[in-house]
Amino acid sequence: MRGTTRKRLGDLLIESGVITTQQLDYALSNKSSDEKLGDFLIRENFITEQQLIEVLEFQLGIPHINLNQYAIDPELLQLVPGELAKRAKIMPVRRDKNKLFIAMADPMDYFAIEEVRMATGCQIETSIAAKDDLYRTITKYYDLQESMDAALSDLGVSPTETQQEITDEDSPIVRLVNQIIANGVAQRASDIHFDPQETDFRVRYRVDGILRSERSLPKHMQNMITARIKIMGNLNITETRVPQDGRIKSTVNFKPVDIRLSTLPTVYGEKIVMRVLDLSSAMNDVSKLGFTKENENQFRKMISRPNGIVLITGPTGSGKSSTLYAALNNLNQEGVNIITVEDPVEYQLEGVNQIQVKEEVGLTFAAGLRSILRQDPDIVMVGEIRDLETAEIAVRASLTGHLVLSTLHTNSAVESISRLRDMGIEPFLISSSLIGIVSQRLVRRVCRDCAQTVPATEREKEIFAEAGITIETVQRGRGCGACSQTGYRGRLAIHEILPVDRVIRDHILQRSNITVIRDYMTEKGLPSLVKDGLLKVLDGVTTTEEVLRVATFD
Repeated sequence: MRGTTRKRLGDLLIESGVITTQQLDYALSNKSSDEKLGDFLIRENFITEQQLIEVLEFQLGIPHINLNQYAIDPELLQLVPGELAKRAKIMPVRRDKNKLFIAMADPMDYFAIEEVRMATGCQIETSIAAKDDLYRTITKYYDLQESMDAALSDLGVSPTETQQEITDEDSPIVRLVNQIIANGVAQRASDIHFDPQETDFRVRYRVDGILRSERSLPKHMQNMITARIKIMGNLNITETRVPQDGRIKSTVNFKPVDIRLSTLPTVYGEKIVMRVLDLSSAMNDVSKLGFTKENENQFRKMISRPNGIVLITGPTGSGKSSTLYAALNNLNQEGVNIITVEDPVEYQLEGVNQIQVKEEVGLTFAAGLRSILRQDPDIVMVGEIRDLETAEIAVRASLTGHLVLSTLHTNSAVESISRLRDMGIEPFLISSSLIGIVSQRLVRRVCRDCAQTVPATEREKEIFAEAGITIETVQRGRGCGACSQTGYRGRLAIHEILPVDRVIRDHILQRSNITVIRDYMTEKGLPSLVKDGLLKVLDGVTTTEEVLRVATFD
């Protein structure tokens, strides 16, 4: 078979009608010498990884496999060393006498195949796996398993050695914790949970908003791992009775990663949650937030006003911080003084003065905001309006010529008006200071690699009809290696935007019921959260189930 497969990838893709000759020429003249053609085409969105796999599968007769459906035999990990697997980007799958079946992202990499053949002395049979799937599996089986085995065999140490175990960078426990974090980053986890149970110690990852168990560790490793994580976050390792918060800055696979750490005493020991902030993928561009064209224009108009308040609302984990940071990034220019007061400071922005709230020394949102106003700011960002005092100072700041950006925990844009009223802010102050409100939620994005068009269900047609939209087909993910069989990969926001115009100002002054304002929004054609979500289902980027999971018809 080897002789017939010496065709070049570009020719195979053109033969299959996946790319044009012009696209191939563009790729060959623009890609760097050490970048593979397939990687460049995927990065430029000429093809998806799934299309590449299908072409190779069809043209070369090489099967495509999902690695997470295989339990890898530990003997194979001995046969193919981790260093070789990582360098050649291959994963041994099974062995049949003298035949070794391997998975690789690029089955036309003959050097890698030859290298594995020489190292193992086996005849090599190749199969294709998605790149992310391969990377995750290599990390899981080689790095994590090695660290696990080493940590387990090493746990008979004496107490005097224990201190060294959790501080020495080369000790098995330290390597295991680093590996669990690296594995979480590789899987794009936003949170890593360490859950103490009665008989074991569980590690769970939250990926695209959904928690899933990764592995169970033996109960006797719990104290060492907890102590190691607390040392990383500069926490008190002798205090186990009260919750503690910390922060870890580290580099994972050459990417800067910031981790917020929180411990909580439970009946079976301390539960630890790490919030992973991947600094390289921080959303810092308004055009990448998932706004529709009209909503983006409205939002840009709101944040370009010289003074007033812009509020971003939604529950915890709805992407409010990303939207705020993107807005600040958009406004961050040489001639502007931007000061923020946050709890905690999530992403550090170049050229922006950021203050961390410290309640224990009296530096609250209100106190921070009061002192900010003496620092001659043009734009002020308050992490959250939690009480009347903060709300009053924010309103006063907006009326004295400052643009104030902040967040509120409310379920819809309109409810923010009544929340400010309930806090005790006078309606005339709200109406004269408020520029606009953005309410948002995060929904999972349909995986591009395994998306397929399917007919809409009768229930879906009813839901769309209720919103005044007709729909025949929707996009759904089949489930593939790239999305861990979920059919979703990545997230995007759905929005509801309420620009405060003269009519809404009058409604606020007259203390109108929020249903009156909502009716006016409908009349004016401003889409609700659900409608914005359904329009995104129509575009094929998410599903009806996702939209209804996070938003409801009013």
